[in-house]
Amino acid sequence: MKTRTVLISLSCGLAGFIFTFLFSLRNNLPMTSLFRGLAGFILWFLLALALKWIMGIIGKQTDIPDNPSSSSGDVQETLGAQLDISTPDENEEIKNLLKPESGQGKQENGEFRPLQPPKLVSMKDPEELAKAVRHLKNE
Repeated sequence: MKTRTVLISLSCGLAGFIFTFLFSLRNNLPMTSLFRGLAGFILWFLLALALKWIMGIIGKQTDIPDNPSSSSGDVQETLGAQLDISTPDENEEIKNLLKPESGQGKQENGEFRPLQPPKLVSMKDPEELAKAVRHLKNE
């Protein structure tokens, strides 16, 4: 297990070295690029180790025993580990929403009548509006 962790970290470090070295080589001398590549190797290696360590801690915390024993210490450890969610039955409420209420869906003559909103009309003088537009256009 430890060799696998180190092998994964080394491969991530090597990928970081290659990535950093190649991008640094375009703008720097080869020796400077090599130093920056080594810094990239160390950084990526440490990041991979830290990520593997954190994932290991998270994995250990989420393990649930298959057969919880009757002792109170084990009950406290498994308390809240399982979640059972169910929604209440709302069929009647949905049916009531789909049924038209009396007077709401009926019209006087039974024909469709489109909505006729009030028209927005300006009661200003057209000359006054033209002056306002000219004034705004000049500024």
